Amino acid sequence: MEFTRFCFLVFSIFLLCCACSVHCRFYDYPNVSRFHALSQISMPPSHAPAPASASAPAPAPAPQGAIDDLKNSPKDSAATTFNVLSYGAIGDGVTDDTQAFKMAWDAACQVDSAILLVPNHYSFMIQSTIFTGPCKSGLIFKVEGTIMPPDGPDSWPKGVSKKQWLVFYRIDGMSMQGGGLIDGKGEKWWNLPCKPHKGINGTTLPGPCDSPVAIRFFMSSNLTVQGLKIKNSPLFHFRFDSCRGVHVDSLYIKAPPQSPNTDGIHIENTNDVTIRNSIISNGDDCISIGAGCFNVDIRNMTCGPSHGISIGSLGFRNSRACVSNITVSDSTIKYSDNGVRIKTWQGGFGAVSKINFNNLRMESVRNPIILDQYYCSTKSCANQTSAVYVSDVMYSNIKGTYDVRSPPMHLACSNSVPCTNLTFLDVELYPAQGQKILEPFCWNAYGALRTLTIPPVFCLLEGTPQSLPSSDSDQC
Repeated sequence: MEFTRFCFLVFSIFLLCCACSVHCRFYDYPNVSRFHALSQISMPPSHAPAPASASAPAPAPAPQGAIDDLKNSPKDSAATTFNVLSYGAIGDGVTDDTQAFKMAWDAACQVDSAILLVPNHYSFMIQSTIFTGPCKSGLIFKVEGTIMPPDGPDSWPKGVSKKQWLVFYRIDGMSMQGGGLIDGKGEKWWNLPCKPHKGINGTTLPGPCDSPVAIRFFMSSNLTVQGLKIKNSPLFHFRFDSCRGVHVDSLYIKAPPQSPNTDGIHIENTNDVTIRNSIISNGDDCISIGAGCFNVDIRNMTCGPSHGISIGSLGFRNSRACVSNITVSDSTIKYSDNGVRIKTWQGGFGAVSKINFNNLRMESVRNPIILDQYYCSTKSCANQTSAVYVSDVMYSNIKGTYDVRSPPMHLACSNSVPCTNLTFLDVELYPAQGQKILEPFCWNAYGALRTLTIPPVFCLLEGTPQSLPSSDSDQC
């Protein structure tokens, strides 16, 4: 009898240990302690349902490499690294991960030198979102995986602005970096009936036309954007509005040559900017510089096919535009509609001054040097007398080839507000095909030739015009 009780007791203890072992193993998975700690900041959201389409493929399981990344992440990084997966992001390219990104942002924003991590091996679909500051100093938005928006206008949520996708607002000292990809999925936006279609029978029709800028920084300062790949934005790829202290380095931006208004980097009312060491190929300007920009240094760029590097357009709808201290140097522009361009609308006012285009290589560019104060985006624009005053522009060491469909230099200045102090030094531009060298075009353009150019700019007027607009300080 005693032996039977002993056996029953041993067997009961054995069953209890097994149950405990199973229970413990169920909760012993990587990063659970970190997830629990972060979930105290904000609970993970419920997952969005998959699309209703019966033909939609089931989400693929997470790659083993991604799981290994989580298992092997250093434990001491948990205090400062905020992985969007820890906030409920799925990363299958189908599920809406917006809320997970918002919560990871809110948590990282409160910590000094935090890293918001978008991990490798995953694709995250995010709706139009504003990431708002101010945040603690040293925040890094690290993109190692892929980020994408909803797929086209029909997938955009109703009632949500279609003018922007990811916006960073009132941020100081943030770095956006990583080896990942931002895929704008712009093709369905480019094909809206309102967009310019450039086929033989192409037309532009009325209808909804708003398209989102992919990445927009607004009223922010001391920003770094580095190392990212971004492609196929519905509109501009990057836009900086009312920012100060912007450093852009080593970006790769790509969209098809016929994609409309897909500027690579656009800046507006932004100062103290450096843009370096990047490759941009798209359907509009590689870099466009709008009103209110000064102290901008662009160098070591490879641009094209594209519409070149532009200051403007400025003075739209009789507006005031002031741009100064712009340098574009040590760069290559190839197979593009324009090289370096200044473009203004008639009727505007303000001033463009202290512009330096230096050490540039042109390869089969249709308009290597263009200054156009009659810019018009439609078939006809009314003549107006006022204009943005353009002065103190240096073109030096600009060499290469031009597409013979247009003159290599086009300097069309306002009838009433001439361009002044245009300087040419070591400019040599030859036809990409054939041997006929086209003559430059000049209209009301004043300046000086420091060396004989190829082709010679004999149409440039010497000296100073009899009447000049008020000084730059009065204009701006």
